[in-house]
Amino acid sequence: MKKVLVLGAGHVAKPLVEYLMQHDFHVIVASRTMSKAQKIVGNNPNGEAKSATVDNKGLIFKLINETDITVSLLPPPFHPMIARMCVDAAKSLVTTSYVSKDMQSLDEPAKKAGIILLNELGLDPGIDHMSAMRIIHGVQNAGGRIVSFHSYCGALPSPMANNNPFGYKFSWAPRGLLLDSKNSARYLENGEEVRVSGDYLFEHYSIKYINGFGYLEHYPNRDSMPYIEKYGIKGTGTMYRGTLRYVGWCETMKRLVDLGLINDEKKNLKGMTYRDFFADVIGYNKGNIVEKLANYLHIDTYSTVMKRLLWLGILDKKPIPMESGSELDVLEDLMLKKLKYEEGEMDMDIMQHEFIAEYPDKKEKIISTLVDFGIPGGDTSIARTVGLPAAIGTRLVLEGKINLIGVHIPVLPVIYEPVLNELENLGIKFKERVERVK
Repeated sequence: MKKVLVLGAGHVAKPLVEYLMQHDFHVIVASRTMSKAQKIVGNNPNGEAKSATVDNKGLIFKLINETDITVSLLPPPFHPMIARMCVDAAKSLVTTSYVSKDMQSLDEPAKKAGIILLNELGLDPGIDHMSAMRIIHGVQNAGGRIVSFHSYCGALPSPMANNNPFGYKFSWAPRGLLLDSKNSARYLENGEEVRVSGDYLFEHYSIKYINGFGYLEHYPNRDSMPYIEKYGIKGTGTMYRGTLRYVGWCETMKRLVDLGLINDEKKNLKGMTYRDFFADVIGYNKGNIVEKLANYLHIDTYSTVMKRLLWLGILDKKPIPMESGSELDVLEDLMLKKLKYEEGEMDMDIMQHEFIAEYPDKKEKIISTLVDFGIPGGDTSIARTVGLPAAIGTRLVLEGKINLIGVHIPVLPVIYEPVLNELENLGIKFKERVERVK
């Protein structure tokens, strides 16, 4: 029986581990918190829980050596370190995270070691690449070319669970999403390159109709430009990748950024209430603090943004439950309390691609849409759509059905075809519509 090492026991680990155990692999889940690993493994004889931390490099390397492949679900900054250990041990690696420069630098060492470092095998990145490439290659194989590509993705509460003013809930810690709020963006639209500073990211949003769902807003997701080459569509006039949210998110997040709440410099919070803290942020000393906050943000006191911020509790007279921390820590604390899923509530993943395909005798618009819901009392949609692609890819590598070496993302048919086919068997499937374009 082949062995898989899974590093991390976070929110997306459970469906990944269960899939691999069901396919007769012995899975070792190594986590800083032993109880989390044990809960995921349960009583399955194909599972094993280990206590391990990333600073115990000797133990991590030992576990990598003792298994046939490693899946890293650790935070992205740790992936290059794990990848170097995998290269030294000549054992393949799967991650769900973007390929960093450090990871890409391991391409040649991985080839020399005869292993694959397979990254970006989750939802976004992951399913987005694979579903797009299946259509792109289909168009190219039929003698056409892609002249425009828009892609949108969002992990959101289902309509039934969308019951707070923010239109959002966290199925994982908010910190990563909040830090992403400072990212700049770049994309191509009708032949013109568009650059968006991180300071203005949430001003640069639009409203979009999603087939089978309705209207959402979207804003650009990081740098879309490299995907022109990665997707093999040089000559396209448009390349845009965006993040989907319920309407109102961007305007509210813009005001949180304006308040400096993405700053991560620690300060003394001992004895402070949320109201004390935010009064200090806006320089309040007397008068109506609600009016002062609205004036600071250049919005009306009766605006929907103000109503959301007050609902969040930024002016509550409750004590902050930490003695030191940053603006980001305080915001994360509030959001974890208010923007959380209750028992039985479902999340939802939405992804939509829009292509303009040009052939010698016609032009078509291809719309491909995924709307996936979590399972009440079971796995969330985000856990399934991130964890299952990585699990399937791991199985395919172990079975010799993916025999590539070096650093890869899932843009080749040998990777995306079997992964997408298996995802469809598991109920994660796109619906496509084709329209003629004049």
